[in-house]
Amino acid sequence: MTTSAPTLLPVATGRQTRAHLRRVLRGRGPLLAAVLAALVVDSALALAAPVATGRITQAIADDRAPSALVGPVLLVACAAAAAALTGWAAAVLLARLVLPVTGRLREDAVAAALALPVDVVEAGGTGDLVARVSGDADRVTTAASGALGDFASAALAIAATLVGLAALDWRFALAGLLAVPIQAHTLRWYLRTSRPIYADGRTADGRRASALLSAFTALPTLRALRLGASLRAHVEAASEQAMTYEFRATRAATRFYGRLNVAEFIGLAAILLVAFVLVRSGTADIGAATTAALFFVGLFDPVNTMLGTFDSVQQAGAGLARIVGVATLGPPDDGSTDGGRPGGGRTEGGRPGDGRQDGRPDRTATVPSGPAGAPLAVRGVHHRYRGGPDVLHGIDLDLPAGRHLAVVGATGSGKSTLATLIAGLRPPHTGHVTLGGVATADLAAAAPDGRRRIVLVTQEHHLFRGTLTDNLRLARRSASAEDIASALAAVGAADWVAALPDGADTVVGTGATELTAGQVQQLALARVLLLDPEVVVLDEATAEGGSDAARTLDRAARTVTEGRTAVVVAHRLSQTATADTVLVMDHGRVVEHGDGDELRSSGGVFADLWAAWSSGGGTGRTGSGTV
Repeated sequence: MTTSAPTLLPVATGRQTRAHLRRVLRGRGPLLAAVLAALVVDSALALAAPVATGRITQAIADDRAPSALVGPVLLVACAAAAAALTGWAAAVLLARLVLPVTGRLREDAVAAALALPVDVVEAGGTGDLVARVSGDADRVTTAASGALGDFASAALAIAATLVGLAALDWRFALAGLLAVPIQAHTLRWYLRTSRPIYADGRTADGRRASALLSAFTALPTLRALRLGASLRAHVEAASEQAMTYEFRATRAATRFYGRLNVAEFIGLAAILLVAFVLVRSGTADIGAATTAALFFVGLFDPVNTMLGTFDSVQQAGAGLARIVGVATLGPPDDGSTDGGRPGGGRTEGGRPGDGRQDGRPDRTATVPSGPAGAPLAVRGVHHRYRGGPDVLHGIDLDLPAGRHLAVVGATGSGKSTLATLIAGLRPPHTGHVTLGGVATADLAAAAPDGRRRIVLVTQEHHLFRGTLTDNLRLARRSASAEDIASALAAVGAADWVAALPDGADTVVGTGATELTAGQVQQLALARVLLLDPEVVVLDEATAEGGSDAARTLDRAARTVTEGRTAVVVAHRLSQTATADTVLVMDHGRVVEHGDGDELRSSGGVFADLWAAWSSGGGTGRTGSGTV
């Protein structure tokens, strides 16, 4: 078994990353100023303990009365209480600043990924995308909520301490600055060494995630064909490559902190030497010397924290570039829409329908629309997957507005590939698929009003964890209870929904009320009614054998397609009865095309399929597999 290397999604440049950050941080200046103010006060209060210790030391050296200790002790107590308050305020304000921003970044990446052509996501492997919106996003969130605050706090503490040293005697500050050249050189070395390690490491993590997801998804096939050993070797190689970067990063960090320890030793030695000279000459007293030494010792943690956070910042920076890299593939901005793609990616967990009104610009305003009630045209379409052979060969098709087309053919004939091209989920390799002269791939995003001109419904329907109403409002957030009830009634779901414990407000999905496959299919068709598209593409969307549920779904499908342009990939030839035109495919080519009655009497391929289906009692299938 050979596994081709995935074409991973792009990584944003530094300029793109900074521009995206400025966009998501827009309007948060006052909150940022409040965070910095709280951190400044907190850093200044941290100097109270060394000052109090120096005064106590001097009081002991001067053999003063015990009452001399009252002032320093009160100073420490008051500073500790105030520091607790400012520290809490800084943490709360920082969370309010950071968490919405990191959430926005994750949402931007997901929104852009949903708008990508299917081929782009598939070429990179699902794992690369998952790694970006999960692992990379987690690193950015952790760094922003932890490392960012630590860095700012440490930097302000260092500045306050240097001011304190200079206030005692400028020579103390000068002695402490001797450590700076070593620290600066160490940081420069570390950034130069670690930046490519972390960038390549995050890419390796994406490859590992892609390999693991591919293996888990294909487990039944691997077991059946006894290909586990081959794919296991692929997973092991991807994991070993990822671990190599982790080991390299650990070695670089160890050398980094070792060099910082050398800088601390030199700086403290210089402070103590200056203190000895100044005290012996009478220029400074023992209390000042003690305070200066404690000030510098107190710098160990802030300096190490500030420089050490570069480790987290480096990792977060690499992750952020990968997240923004996905966002750059989508529309130029990130508005909020009402649209949802029924039958889209498989998702479990999470609660849908939590729409928000955040005043963001609507990125869908630039989506081309074309005239309403426009014809669908397929011209000279050839298609292939990832450099493989063509699976569609020279497809030409015209479908006037409001007409219904049924596509039939055996498994592997190219029906589902044609359906995804018509729906705009992927652009054709060559040729054009247009609706009113506009490429359907450009119409895949929602229109400014939240509607979608083209909707694809497949047999792979997905139920999100949340209420049934939430699942339906994925299609249109503004849908009222009456709209939802009407859609459910139209697809024949009103009775069983009313029988649920809480009706349409019943929580469904994994770990909650489970629905049958037929019921989930009805919800997918109800979403189409809420979306109210111009064109509906049903790719075996009612595949349910010959059961009563199938008849219910067929009636629902007829309701959904009524008054719309419809393309139906048929899994039962009875579905062709109401079609205006039948398209028969074989090995990626159109072999017959015309009126169903005429094709049945012509003695061609469709007539043979009809005869075989009829002789089987009307329960045969034309092939339910997808290409």
